[in-house]
Amino acid sequence: MDRLDRKILSILQEDATIPVAEIGRRVGLSTTPCWRRIQKLEEDGVIQRRVAILAPKAVNAKVTVFVSITTSQHSEEWLRRFAEVIRDFPEVVEFYRMSGQVDYLLRVVVPDIEAYDSFYKRLISRIDIADVSSSFAMEQIKYTTALPLQYMQMEKEKAV
Repeated sequence: MDRLDRKILSILQEDATIPVAEIGRRVGLSTTPCWRRIQKLEEDGVIQRRVAILAPKAVNAKVTVFVSITTSQHSEEWLRRFAEVIRDFPEVVEFYRMSGQVDYLLRVVVPDIEAYDSFYKRLISRIDIADVSSSFAMEQIKYTTALPLQYMQMEKEKAV
C-alpha cells in the first residue's frame, strides 16, 4: 500500500458514499485506476465492508453501557458457548476478550436502564458468569469508526 491507498482509505472512512470519480479527483487519479485500487483494497480484506452509521437517538439506542464480565470458567468450550450466546443479543455492539482483572468487555446499547435490566436478566439466564459490572456512559466525548492510518507507513518502514 502506498500514499494514494492511504488517501483513498481516509476518504472512504469519512464517507463511503463519495463517488469514485470524486475520490479519484481528490487523490489525483482518474476514475478507473481509482476504482481498481478500491477493488484491490476490498479483495485484500483491507476494506471489510461499507456500512451506514446511524444516530443512536434516532433509533432509540441512546444509552451506552460498558459491561465487564468475569468468569471462573476459562475453557475453549465455554468461550465458544459464550460467544454464541452474545451473538443472539443485538444490543451488544462490541465484544472483547480482555487481559487483566476483567475477562470480557461488552459495549451494549439500549433505550433506557429498564431495557438494560431486561438484557442483563436474559444474559445471566443463558450462561454462567461469576461477576458482571456495568458502567453507564454519561456522555460520548469522542466516537469514530475511522482507524488511524499513520501506522501503515510504520509497518512498511519496519519491513525495509
